[in-house]
Amino acid sequence: MDAFGDLFRGMRAQGSLFGNTILSPPWALHFVDGAPLTLCTVIGGSGWIVPEHRPPEQLRAGETVIVRGPAPFTFVDEVGTPAEPITCGEHCATPDQGGTRYRIGWNDACGDPGEGATTLIVGAYPVRGEISRRLLDALPVVLRVGSDGGTDAVRGHLAAEVAADTPGQQVVLDRLLDWMLVCAVREYFDRPGGEPPAWYAAQRDPVVGDALRLLHAEPAAPWKVSSLADRTGVSRSTLAKRFSDLVGEPPLTYLTRWRMTLAADLLVERETSTVAEIARAVGYTDAFAFSVAFKRIRGVSPSEFRRTGTGVPERSAGPILRPPGTVQPPVPAPPPVVGARS
Repeated sequence: MDAFGDLFRGMRAQGSLFGNTILSPPWALHFVDGAPLTLCTVIGGSGWIVPEHRPPEQLRAGETVIVRGPAPFTFVDEVGTPAEPITCGEHCATPDQGGTRYRIGWNDACGDPGEGATTLIVGAYPVRGEISRRLLDALPVVLRVGSDGGTDAVRGHLAAEVAADTPGQQVVLDRLLDWMLVCAVREYFDRPGGEPPAWYAAQRDPVVGDALRLLHAEPAAPWKVSSLADRTGVSRSTLAKRFSDLVGEPPLTYLTRWRMTLAADLLVERETSTVAEIARAVGYTDAFAFSVAFKRIRGVSPSEFRRTGTGVPERSAGPILRPPGTVQPPVPAPPPVVGARS
């Protein structure tokens, strides 16, 4: 598996939350469920995404955004709309219960929505594990893709499935969301003039791409730079320099960091396995050496991580996840969304 595909291994949707509605202005939806990822697709009409502490972004028909949580965000017909935000979250009630219909399989298409109406599909995406977080860290707060591209076909299937009430709907929606997420992220990274993460761009290199595929396919193998160079058909010095130049760190440093990411998830998932067994699963014959490497990368020992499920963020992972030299500009606060829904 390639590096990009491997990061999606821990990001399969399961029991994802979907909604489909036709909105007549003025309207405002405030998403507060804190989902790690929320996908919004406009089938018709337009609106504005207003993330917390970030500028608003207009979303037109056919466009999709993926908003990285857990901060709340608002979707409105116009910035400064007079509509009072309707709270949308995992436990919303139906309208006759005094709430909104933001839940699996609802469809609010009732009669003629009138001129200027917007048809919106929303999916809250659950994300679990350290492998998933590695990809999340490479994404912007708002990832936006246009109406032409790999998401077109998926969008049509989503619209049809959300509007239906058929057996197996949840399974179909989850898999469609997986498909939509992969297509949207790949399209975002591949866009002209884009700045994809270093590891993503490096996959296109014939030498480093092969090396990355080998490290992800066989992370527990006893890799050395020389053996990796032999498998990729270049000299040791060529591989070491090319890998460091494109990925941002040496191949064995990258491998160690990836092994610790895999180990972090295994420590949580395999509750009955010993630290020594986890160490062997990620390529360490010496449990002590594994523990030292894990604490150096994660900030806590394997046992402490298993007990708490948390560690110190990887401070040196920046070159892998973001292009070197990227600076996050200061962002003005968005205009408030106030008023009452008509």
